[in-house]
Amino acid sequence: MSGTWNAAEPPDLPPITPMGWLRVAVRLPLMAGVIFGCLALLVLVRLIERPLFGLERPVTPHITRFVCRSVLLILGLPAETRGRRMEGRGAVVANHTSWLDIFVLNSRDLIYFVAKSEVARWPGIGWLARATGTVFIQRDPRAAQEQTLVFEARLKAGHRLLFFPEGTSTDGLRVLPFKTTLFAAFHSEALHHRMQIQPVSVVYHAPTGAHPRFYGWWGDMDFGGSLLRLAAQARQGKVVVIYHPPLRVDDFANRKSLARALEDQVREGHAAELGPVDPALL
Repeated sequence: MSGTWNAAEPPDLPPITPMGWLRVAVRLPLMAGVIFGCLALLVLVRLIERPLFGLERPVTPHITRFVCRSVLLILGLPAETRGRRMEGRGAVVANHTSWLDIFVLNSRDLIYFVAKSEVARWPGIGWLARATGTVFIQRDPRAAQEQTLVFEARLKAGHRLLFFPEGTSTDGLRVLPFKTTLFAAFHSEALHHRMQIQPVSVVYHAPTGAHPRFYGWWGDMDFGGSLLRLAAQARQGKVVVIYHPPLRVDDFANRKSLARALEDQVREGHAAELGPVDPALL
């Protein structure tokens, strides 16, 4: 994320009940065991995979997908998939609601996230991101050429890169305008004739009776509090992942027109699935 969205007040959610804390005590150790146990296995497999295949990762992404599916199962959050995932090389863009998006999107497809360079230094999360092949980028315009070369190498190796063009997470009730900077890399001479980008709408439906922003994560909301709230929830809502038809980079004159076309598809899919939203929340 390149910034923090603060345009809405965090919801006033009820305190966690004693039964909720019991669910936390059961779910969090299970999640930690799956995440760190499987990622230790991933690192060991990568020691063999890397010298044999280089940038290509024929095995380890499947471990990541298993972890993410397991986390959603432990939380009790059902994920529905609509549309068809694209075939062949390319990138994916999606709207961004929460840290939970990483687990949801990784559970549906074999992808590699694009994240700001600061994430690599975050305790715990940075190690997980590096282990799973995240592409780290700098927000310095002077690094644009170097980042383009990194994108080219990863995409040519068959990696499907996913990034959040909004640049921040939100309350899940809206799609913010897409930032266009990263799209310039896809118009490089080495990529634009062969590149396709698939827009994806990620839509969270709050649990029955819960605040519509239940799954959002933004502003000064802390990760720990968000995780505890999700782990304590008795009955979750659901998340719907909608894959729209991919767009060919060649069909657009520049990064701005490409970004706008992708944003329109993500926004329309999100609004259609979410349905009417109380204007007071927007």
